[in-house]
Formats: sequence, C-alpha cells, structure tokens
Amino acid sequence: MTTTTAPRLGTAAARLLILAAALLGTLLAGAAPASAHAALTGSDPRDGAVVATAPKEVNLTFSEQVAMSADSIRVLDPAGRRADTGEIRDLCSGSVVRYGVGLRAGLPDGTYTVAWQTVSADSHPIAGAFTFSIGAPSTTSVALPEQNAGGGIVGALYGIARYLSYAAFAVLVGGGAFVLACWPRGASVRPVQRTVVRGWLTLTVATLAMLLLRSPYTGSGELADAFDLAGLKSVLETKTGAALTSRLLLLGAAALFVAVLFGSYARRTDPKERKDLAFGLGLGGTVVAAGIAGTWALAEHASTGIQPGIAMPVDILHLLAVAAWLGGLTVLLVALYRAPSVERSAVERFSKVAFGSVLVLAATGLYQSWRQVGSWSALTGTRYGQLLLVKIGLMAVLLGIAWVSRRWIQRLADPTSTEELTEAKAAEADEEGEADEAVIIDTVSDPESASDTAPDPERAAQLARQRAAVATARRKRERDADPERAGLRRSVLTEAAVAVVLLAVTTVLTSTEPGRTEEETGRAGSAAGSAAVPDRPVDIRLPFDTGGVDGKGVVRLSLDPGRTGANALHLFVERPNGKPLDVPEVKVALTLEAKDVGPLPVAPDRIQTGHWSASGVQIPMAGEWKIQVTVRTSDIDQTTIDKNVKIG
Repeated sequence: MTTTTAPRLGTAAARLLILAAALLGTLLAGAAPASAHAALTGSDPRDGAVVATAPKEVNLTFSEQVAMSADSIRVLDPAGRRADTGEIRDLCSGSVVRYGVGLRAGLPDGTYTVAWQTVSADSHPIAGAFTFSIGAPSTTSVALPEQNAGGGIVGALYGIARYLSYAAFAVLVGGGAFVLACWPRGASVRPVQRTVVRGWLTLTVATLAMLLLRSPYTGSGELADAFDLAGLKSVLETKTGAALTSRLLLLGAAALFVAVLFGSYARRTDPKERKDLAFGLGLGGTVVAAGIAGTWALAEHASTGIQPGIAMPVDILHLLAVAAWLGGLTVLLVALYRAPSVERSAVERFSKVAFGSVLVLAATGLYQSWRQVGSWSALTGTRYGQLLLVKIGLMAVLLGIAWVSRRWIQRLADPTSTEELTEAKAAEADEEGEADEAVIIDTVSDPESASDTAPDPERAAQLARQRAAVATARRKRERDADPERAGLRRSVLTEAAVAVVLLAVTTVLTSTEPGRTEEETGRAGSAAGSAAVPDRPVDIRLPFDTGGVDGKGVVRLSLDPGRTGANALHLFVERPNGKPLDVPEVKVALTLEAKDVGPLPVAPDRIQTGHWSASGVQIPMAGEWKIQVTVRTSDIDQTTIDKNVKIG
C-alpha cells in the first residue's frame, strides 16, 4: 500500500475553530441567559391580586423540584423593605412542589413585590417577580435587577465552559476508542496523542471553571464571587457540585488510562501482551467514560421529569455514542492530515463503529425527544422543539456527508485503485517538481562562497524558508497523487465542521426549557390566571364617610367563592371601632368595564344589625370587576365607594 504525506492541518483547523467560535457566540447570544427548566406554575396570592387583609405567608408552586436557600423568596413592601420573616417553609406534598415564606405581622396596605430566585432540579438557575396588593394598589419604589438569573458575563463564560466540556469529552472518549478499536498503531502517533491529551486537559479546565463559576452563575451574577470560598462550599453541597467534583475524580482515572494507552500500550510489541492490555484498557476505559457521562445524566435533564430511572442510562448511552462518533471523527481527521499513513482497514473499522453509534443515537434520541417534547404542538411551538428540529436537520446533513465519506472509503479499498497507479502518479509529480526545487535551492545557496566566508544569518534564514516551501510543495504533490485519500480528507473535514455546529446546537438545547414543561406551565398559568385569590372568597374592605351623624365606618364585603357563576354575597357595615352599624340602606353594583358589562345591581337583604347578604349573585365572565357599594346613613346622607378586583 502506498503511503503519502499530507500538508499540516493549519488552515483547515483554523477555519474550523473560527466557525466554532462564531457559531457558539451566535447561539449563546440568541439564547435566553437563564433558560428555566423548572417554572413557577402558581402562587398565593396570585400575581396582581388584591386581598382585603394581609396573608400570613406567600406560597410559590413550581413545575418540578427546586433547591431553596434562605434568601430564595423575598417579599418587599412599597418602600422596598423586607416584609417577610426569611423563614422558608417546605410545603411539598406528593407531586406538588410548593414553598412558602412567612410575612411579618401588621403590614400596611399597598402593593408588595415578591422576588424569587432558585435552582431547578436539572441545575439551571431560575428567577422571577410578581406583585400583589393589600387593601388597595399603591405605587412602589422596588427596582428589581434587569439581568436574568444566569445571565451576563458569568452566564456567557459558564455556557462556553459547558460547550467545551461536551466537545472535550467527545474528543477524549472518542479518541481513545478510535485508537483501541480502530487503529492501535495510532497510540504511538504524536498528533493523535496530542489531540486526546488536549481533550483531557480541556475537559479538566472546563470542569474546574464551571465549579468556580457555579456560585455566581446561580446567585449574584458577579464574576468576583467565583473565588468566594463560602459560595464554593455551598456549591459543593448541591447535586451539581457533587457531579462536577465526581467528574474531576473520574478525570484522574482517565489520566491514568491515557498514560497507559500512549505509554505501555504503545511500546508493547508482543501481540498477546498487547491484546490483553487492550482488553483491560477497553473495559476500564468504558467504565470511566460511562462514569463521566453519568455526571451529566445525574445532574441535568435526565435526572428530573418523567421516567428518570430510564432516562439517565439512556442519556449515558446517548453521550457515549456521540463521543464514539464525533470524537473518533476528530481523531480520524487529525490522522488523515498529520499522519496520512493511517491504514485503510482502520478507516473501514471506524466506519462500522460510526454506523453503530448512529443507530444508538437514533434510538436514544427518539426516546429523549418524546420525553422532553411530548406533543407535536410542542415540537413546533416551543423554543426547545424548534431547536430540536434544527438538530435533526443537522443530523440528516451529517449522515449525508458520512455516506459520502463511506463511498470514499470503499474507493480506497477498491482493488482497481492499485498501488502501482498511485506510485506512477507520485513519480510523475516528483519529476515535474524536481527542476523547480533545484532552481529554488540554487538561488539561495552558493557552495563556493559558503566555504570561504562565515555563514550569513540572513542568508541562512532565507534558505530555511525556501527549504520549507520546497517541502510543502513536495507534500502537496504527494498528497494530490492519492485523489481517493484527498477526497476522504475533504469529506471528513466537512463532516467535522457540521459536527461543530451540531454540538453547539446541542449545548444550547440542554440549557433550554423542555417543550413538555413549557406547555404544561402555560396550561397551568392559564388555568391559574383566572383566580384572584385561590381557594377562598374575594374579601375587600371599603372605608366610607357620608358626612352626617354616624356617617363614618367601614364596609366589609365577601364574595364566595369569588368565581364565575353563582356567588353568595355578604356585607358587613361597621363603626370605626369595629362594632356593627345599622344603616337604612345598602346597595351593590358590579361592572366589567373592559367588556362594557354592567352595572349589574345587587339588592342585599338585611339579616341583622350591620349584616346584609344576597344569594345567587351571578358573575357572567372572568375579568377585573368594579364593585360599587352605596351606603345611606340618613335620609340625605349617602356615599358610593368602589374597588376593582379580579374575579374568575
């Protein structure tokens, strides 16, 4: 078999890196800084609710489990002061994920802001805010930060580290598998060794960076807090911190694997010893690789949602298949450019490994897609589903290019492409270039002058440049003498470029709220948004002053259950000291101004001193209703007071 020498990777690698950087920047810029996987599905009080009296606590309900800290829920009064006790209560029950915080006693009327920030079960920070009012809405001086949780420079750096960790994992695991399963001789090839070792170094550095950035990423967002030891300690106590620490420990075992692979294994010459060592390396390497892949499965998407017991091993298989295909492809590309003597049989073996990896990817990807999307509407109507469609399209393109590469491999193995023909082409190319090389060398070297005088440094440098140019030209001619191998190099390079794009899309996909969760959250939000106060009647308090004798007091009105349809209305008229006040007449009217409905009159019946009621009060539709109460304290003294409340 004819062996050839090809040019350095240089330009191709530079283009690939530029493409990776540009694409990663575009995707990270277009993605939401903190794509939430858990979501707020309800609260008590609701967003925008007006309650008659201050509640004892504020409750938040989430779509999945979250990690709460002492400062995860803050309630701020209209002046921006803390109105909560700071004591987070776990109110979870069964599948309901609910947490609450107690409120201080004696809160004045006005608009209160609830700001919350936590971390979802799949490691992504989430945050939000809403308001409710006690008595009546008021102005508020609360200014919440505009930056979302996980955004800013810290979020960008964390996203880059995540991307690099995925890519480096693929190179480390796929490169080692390529050497062991496809090209054992590659264990002694320097460019291959450097590629796999750089994969290990990159994964280690990226994991350390994520561990340091984790505290500001999920908390303050300040880069300086990356070196806060207290924050690092709190991170180590979380599920994500444990996963990252485990990954670092497993990378220590991976370093031993790499050292043996490129050390003892590469130097072994005895076939039996080499085979036994290869078996041990394959078994141990698979365990370590599965363990590293498990640090993602145990801390991210697969660990939460439906069927986590199935999803986690499926996710590990998916990551291993990606690494075997794309990581092996990377090492193959390096071998084709930097060590083009790679045997054709090795390329054929990798083609079979890649085909098996694609089958695993198809099966595991189908399950993951069903689990995270759940419906056709979520596939096209959510950001996660749209990104998944892009990923599927890129996979189709990648498979098409892989098919072209396989055709080149078949041509390499075709007996009609004989070594004699290749050698003849190379010899013809050498003859064409010999004269040019001689002219180049003669112009910069003068043997007679070199023997009489000391070497000229400038002339020596020029000679070195010319010799390098001659060597490059020779390698190009030798490479072009093997068109099948050149075609394979081009198709593999294109395949690697598409793989870079695919990996970037996958990285963004893993930090995007799954379509199933987004749709469920939307449905829960729509159903919950119709209620002003959940599971209790609408209660309002209306002070009045008619201006006459006994003209001051308070009207307390209760509408039960405070929903559309029939309601029971109870109305209490009290003096300022809280004692019942007997008045001649009380009237109520309901108006939905947004729909031009009303006023709908209600004539309550007097039950006893200070107490009136009416049954069967019909609320025809949900919305923000104006409740008007007219109080007459004498023949000539009366007043009308009103308040807007949301009624479902």
